[in-house]
Amino acid sequence: MSLPSPDVAFDAYPEGMAAQPLGALGQTARVLHDTGGAVLPELTWTTVLTAWTFAWLPALAIGAAAVAYLWGVHRLSARGDRWSPWRTLAFVGGGLGTVLIATQSVLATYDTTLLWIHMIQHMLLAMVAPVFLALGAPITLALRTLPGRPRRGLLAVIHSWPAKVLTFPVVVGVLFVANPFVLYFTPWYEATLRNPWLHEFNHMHFLVLGCLWFWPLLGLDPMPNRLSYGFRMLAAFLVLPFHAWLGVSIMSASTVIAEDWYFGLARPWGPTPLEDQEIAGGLLWASGDLVALLVIIIFVQWMQDSEREARREDRRLDALDAAALREARQLAEPGL
Repeated sequence: MSLPSPDVAFDAYPEGMAAQPLGALGQTARVLHDTGGAVLPELTWTTVLTAWTFAWLPALAIGAAAVAYLWGVHRLSARGDRWSPWRTLAFVGGGLGTVLIATQSVLATYDTTLLWIHMIQHMLLAMVAPVFLALGAPITLALRTLPGRPRRGLLAVIHSWPAKVLTFPVVVGVLFVANPFVLYFTPWYEATLRNPWLHEFNHMHFLVLGCLWFWPLLGLDPMPNRLSYGFRMLAAFLVLPFHAWLGVSIMSASTVIAEDWYFGLARPWGPTPLEDQEIAGGLLWASGDLVALLVIIIFVQWMQDSEREARREDRRLDALDAAALREARQLAEPGL
């Protein structure tokens, strides 16, 4: 099959559906997904750049989060308080930008056609976006800008027992590790391919679970469970082999995940479903490097915090020395 021209995609669409311009591939993908229709055109560099979709629910959530965060930064600036522009860039550009790419770009257009595309989307939502969102410290920003009653409500949520349970390292660590095993080795994954609402829920739960796992480890925002740096590094190390194990399990599997769906597409281009699965498993196995990067971030935070603590201790000792010196001079003055 020849490559598509820049203007017209393949005519591999359900009967009665005309060939679509590449700019309309996103909407076409949504129609095909919702109806279980024919396979999309071959993935090329042209489609990578032009085959964007529009999913209104995540787009609305991304826009609302960006507006709320920037409003908080504006309120701080208006009253003369400083907020790091790096935090704003991390949250809006890094975190929300990553979610936007995962849910609106070619990744979203082809996420039900190629498993390896879905796996990149999975890693962006569960392992990349949460780190950038955490670096933006949105809870800290909210606590500094919200008026009294909403602020008290947020504090009540932070200190509630559900929040304590869901951010407890053992609980969220088990959920974070077990979640992909349950997803890919049960009928649940194929159900998300066939049902658009489950499909969107799958994206959301990747992001939420990632935030529950990474935010307490990075420790920039107030959390119900404040973890020591040593424990954070240990927790990050413990999940590292599980992702590698899952990746290897997917790569070495002799049966295709969601095989009824992928074989039913009868895709005439690209890797076979089993080869596609091997690529996806390899990407997941390589994602262990992202967890290793998290360990480095925690270690750097630990060193910086130790340096700040050392400077505070030095200032405290200097103050004690100065007070002792003043007292000694007063005692040495005649007439005392």
